[in-house]
Amino acid sequence: MSTTPPAGPLTPDDFDWLDAELDMLREQDENTPEWEFCEGFLVALVCMRREVPAEEYWPVLLGENFRPMKHMEFVFRWRRRWQEIATALDEPVDLLEDERTYHPEAIDLRGAVLAEQQDASELGALPAYAQLWAAGFMHGVESWPEDWEAPRDRDAAEMLEAAMEDIEALVEDDEGEPAVSMYSEDGPPSVSNERIDALAAAIWAVYSLRQMWRSLGPRVDPIRKAPEPGRNDLCPCGSGKKYKKCHGAG
Repeated sequence: MSTTPPAGPLTPDDFDWLDAELDMLREQDENTPEWEFCEGFLVALVCMRREVPAEEYWPVLLGENFRPMKHMEFVFRWRRRWQEIATALDEPVDLLEDERTYHPEAIDLRGAVLAEQQDASELGALPAYAQLWAAGFMHGVESWPEDWEAPRDRDAAEMLEAAMEDIEALVEDDEGEPAVSMYSEDGPPSVSNERIDALAAAIWAVYSLRQMWRSLGPRVDPIRKAPEPGRNDLCPCGSGKKYKKCHGAG
């Protein structure tokens, strides 16, 4: 019997399954990232101005030994999340509270630890809220630098720079005063208000990137004119004559 997951948005059970699958892959390759990192990487692919083929991005994300055909349930869920994110980023939303708005699948690990043991002594060793997501996004950008080069249009280039700055800000640690817990409503505070604002800015940055690259279309390399042969060189037309006596005459 097929165990292929149904189509549609991913459920909490699907994300739990993805976490478990990545844990299993990590037993063979310790560099296998967490799902939050994978999702950030996925969002970068969704926002890119060209569609990167799967055979090109799987080795970058999960290593050369990852075989999609052996992990089709992972691939199916990946594709569903891809479609879910792309659909959300194409919606004309104005508020984060809009149920159609994209929200990163990020985990407040520091909040989880505090909720379990109330011990803040080792929190600094854990990634800040949405830090892995931002790191995954930047990994996608840095893996295809030519596709993320600033466009010639000045306004678009400035939009790109501003959007990338908002996302890169989340790669840094959360050094603000903890004010809320994203792990549980009544949990000990673990995330600063500044971090919440930074995540909001990064979400809107993703929308800007998606819209900008889709409006500009795939990157086109400039056509370079072939160098003209010397006057005493053979004519490239194949006549056997010197260029100055053939197509270079007159």
